[in-house]
Amino acid sequence: MGSVTQDGKALRKLMLGLKVDRATANMTTGLDLFTITGGRCLVTLMLGQVTTVIETKTVNMTIVANPTTGTSTDIGALLDISADEAGTLYTVNGVAATAIVRGESGSVPAALQPFVVAVGAIEATIGATHTGSIKWTIFYIPIDDGAYITAA
Repeated sequence: MGSVTQDGKALRKLMLGLKVDRATANMTTGLDLFTITGGRCLVTLMLGQVTTVIETKTVNMTIVANPTTGTSTDIGALLDISADEAGTLYTVNGVAATAIVRGESGSVPAALQPFVVAVGAIEATIGATHTGSIKWTIFYIPIDDGAYITAA
């Protein structure tokens, strides 16, 4: 019988797919979070966690799917993250142009509504420079042979 750690990894992979972590970063006015290469991928969960408190000022964040070919789509619409404390969690619910979901006190609803992304990038756009830092994790299943996602 495997260890709890091995069992947890196997179950997570079975339920959510492959996992990619992006190191915590101050997103200043925006940046690429993940790069999609080789084909389409089904995103099963995308989760952000504040690691350093966000500055108290208007800090509007949007999560955008930016394909190499075609038009960008908001996959997590505008949310003001001003003064969000360390530990605040964010998810996108998979419905285009629906607001990013924020959870404070260490919990956030994770409506597992998968969405498909094409070759390109998933980006965070921020309306103002600020201090603070967010770590991002994405779970996905490749749809096309050779498709994969990496941290940008």
